[in-house]
Amino acid sequence: MRDEQKQQEFFLTSAHPCSYLEGREARTLFYDPRAEVTPALYDTLTHVGFRRSGNHLYRPHCDGCSACVPMRVPVARFRWSRRFRRIRAANADLTVTMRDPSSAPRYFDLYSTYIRARHAGGDMDPPTPDHFRSFLMSDWAGSQFLTIERHGDLVGVAVTDRVSDGFSAIYTFFEPSMARRSLGVFAVLAQIEYCLSKAVPFLYLGYWVRDCAKMRYKTDYRPVELLINNSWVALG
Repeated sequence: MRDEQKQQEFFLTSAHPCSYLEGREARTLFYDPRAEVTPALYDTLTHVGFRRSGNHLYRPHCDGCSACVPMRVPVARFRWSRRFRRIRAANADLTVTMRDPSSAPRYFDLYSTYIRARHAGGDMDPPTPDHFRSFLMSDWAGSQFLTIERHGDLVGVAVTDRVSDGFSAIYTFFEPSMARRSLGVFAVLAQIEYCLSKAVPFLYLGYWVRDCAKMRYKTDYRPVELLINNSWVALG
């Protein structure tokens, strides 16, 4: 870690049930929520595997476990598999636009519909406007909303943050009734294409967890780079 980072304070939570691996306990390292976060610090922490939730920066820090591996896609070398080309073609009627972040009702309404359909009874249910803002918005992250529309109707949003060498995918929500279109995958592909259009090298995709089905898919976007022992290692 750089000297600037070493001088900051971090807080380690007590053990809590792991969100990814059943029967495991996890601990989370948080950057001091009372401290100022600058874009430069956010950039530094992103490069060593931290993620953002609202204005909070965190990274798994579990005893005897390193299952959560930070990953990123080097977009210039991204391989368009037959499946990815098929998904892109199936959604050719959709319009993708990068917009400034907003808590306008149309964004919250879609988010609320998605949470109720996909995460009913979970920690994010019931969705509220305050939770929407505190989870997705930030004062310092350079966030943008990649919006997906069909005939003018909003059907998907990918929240993504600008960092010095690319973008960091934070969260995606979409119209559940359009699940057959694989809009979650389409949103990742759209972010990869946006990175290419801006001539930036990486899309950060959070944590890959090999033994967790809902996180294992991320290495489909090959080639990827994994942060192992504080170094980014290519996985073809």
